[in-house]
Amino acid sequence: MIHTDLCIIGAGPVGLFAVFEAGLLKMRCHLIDALPQVGGQLSEIYPQKPIYDIPGYPEVKAQELVDNLMEQAKPFKPTFTLGERVDHLDKQEDGSFIVTTSDKTHVHAKVIIIAGGLGCFEPRKPALENLETFEGKGITYMVKNPETFRNKKVVLAGGGDSALDWAIYLSNVAERVTLVHRNETFRGAPDSAAKVFDLANEGKIDLILSANLKNVGGNGVLNSVTLESKAKEEIKIDADYLIPLFGLSPKLGPIADWGLSIDKNAIEVDTRDYSTGVERIYAIGDINTYPGKLKLILCGFHEAAIMMHSAFKYVYPDQKLSFKYTTVNGVNTF
Repeated sequence: MIHTDLCIIGAGPVGLFAVFEAGLLKMRCHLIDALPQVGGQLSEIYPQKPIYDIPGYPEVKAQELVDNLMEQAKPFKPTFTLGERVDHLDKQEDGSFIVTTSDKTHVHAKVIIIAGGLGCFEPRKPALENLETFEGKGITYMVKNPETFRNKKVVLAGGGDSALDWAIYLSNVAERVTLVHRNETFRGAPDSAAKVFDLANEGKIDLILSANLKNVGGNGVLNSVTLESKAKEEIKIDADYLIPLFGLSPKLGPIADWGLSIDKNAIEVDTRDYSTGVERIYAIGDINTYPGKLKLILCGFHEAAIMMHSAFKYVYPDQKLSFKYTTVNGVNTF
């Protein structure tokens, strides 16, 4: 049995920052994640993706952000169970919980924090007849190493932030980048969309709007992508890689059976402290929902900070949360 103050389900960026916020309040954390490494989607799907909306970083690679968060959490000595899925949650008489994983690891915690991002996720795939034939042979749903696409012909499909960001980044890596989107406008950040239009106007990428993927072709490996315009005209493009970026399909898994209030695969929370409808269970990051919710990493950081001050009362029920800063050997502490 592993004993801890807080059990954080999800070791993505928000879960890692929660360790830091908990450490400031002298609360111990154990993190559980179904992935074999920390970092969540950032490490698993797009470790080299540039991120532009982290305060203090005009641009930071996803894996670099994860590494920095681990370094920030290091002084508070978090412990981890990786590569195991949380299967059961059993409430004890004193209000605490015992968490059991798929490999029968048991964790006893006073508070549960769900920071599982989108939960269990898989990429949304385009409806193409022979899609599976070329998966891993030119069709991929993530960019783990941009150098894979060095001097290659790359077709990106999608209209969100990932499609825009990778079109911008790969324009300096690939031989040719073609971005395909079914609409005339993009869902992603307006600044990124403007950069993509500028690249297209400068001839640095090909931008094809109001078109859908229709077919893929090749002899053992991908060599072409066929599009269909709204006017039903076909456009055939030479391609070494096709990267459909249509988002992720979330699945909450066993969490859906914990008696929480669920709305469209997200957990409803009270924005005063990001608590769920079950006492001592909180939800932060992309896995929660509330009016005005923005699925941004920095919003998850904010939620983690607020939430920890609420969780404190369960870990130290006889203490009031107060701070007195002193300097010891030149180091500020409290």
